[in-house]
Amino acid sequence: MSTRVTLLAGGVGGARLAHGLALALPDDGAPAPDDGLTVVVNVGDDTERHGLLVSPDLDTVMYTLAGLNDETRGWGLTDETYTTLDQLARLGEDTWFTLGDRDLATHVVRTAALREGQPLHAVTARLAASLGVHARLLPVTDDRLRTLVDTPSGRVAFQEYFVRRQHADAVLGIELDGVAAARPAPGVLDAIARADLLVVAPSNPFLSVEPVLAVPGVRDAVLASPARRVAVSPIVGGQAIKGPAAQILETLGHEVSALGVARLYADLVDVMVVDDADADLAGPIRELGVEVLVTDTIMGGAAGRERLAHDLLALG
Repeated sequence: MSTRVTLLAGGVGGARLAHGLALALPDDGAPAPDDGLTVVVNVGDDTERHGLLVSPDLDTVMYTLAGLNDETRGWGLTDETYTTLDQLARLGEDTWFTLGDRDLATHVVRTAALREGQPLHAVTARLAASLGVHARLLPVTDDRLRTLVDTPSGRVAFQEYFVRRQHADAVLGIELDGVAAARPAPGVLDAIARADLLVVAPSNPFLSVEPVLAVPGVRDAVLASPARRVAVSPIVGGQAIKGPAAQILETLGHEVSALGVARLYADLVDVMVVDDADADLAGPIRELGVEVLVTDTIMGGAAGRERLAHDLLALG
């Protein structure tokens, strides 16, 4: 029987670990509900641009699993062109949110299907299958959920904070608009309940992971899951591998370290995975009642991602 792994993910860290797990797990062909890898993905980053729904975290995971992601930037498609974006700018459109020509095709297909009444999870499955992705990719919810960020100059939409303002603002708080009315997408709770190994990716705890856990029913499902529950720290040596996780930990009053992250997840997971650089924090983390795995968590390339995935699979 194949190992059933469910990964809660968002952003580049989530996409890279999803890739590693896909490489490490046997590839039995098309995804099945009770088999292989399921990735439950944050949709709080979703935004509407030029009349199209853009799902950055879903697409980053999908493109990475398909081998199409631009590894230099960490997002978007490799060998992308921007003719459409240039023409939009010429026509007076605001183009601060960069969308490439091939990437736009994804958003056109997604938006058209949603307007026809298809739910986001079904559209996502079709897009992923078209790109040859065998892992099951699930948005955490089909319902509208948007992350809003409180800054010293006021509350802004996530992409305004993250892309337009280059996450330079201090984050004073985070609001998840629509979360109270959101329902887990079909398959999400089953994927958590049936997993042999449940992994929280080294994604931003506030911007990528919390919007997943906050959807009603998801956190309770994780707590009730019989799976081995593991979280990988996105903080290494007191710094974020990528993105603003360190700054947000600090401005929201948390210790900027793997220990600070472990305190956020201590009631949720059985094992905390930290980098070799943070081996000295293993003792304090164990005092939280959490097991610790110290290993190399840097996932610069396919080999590093697969190696970390094998380390995690050994915990199951």
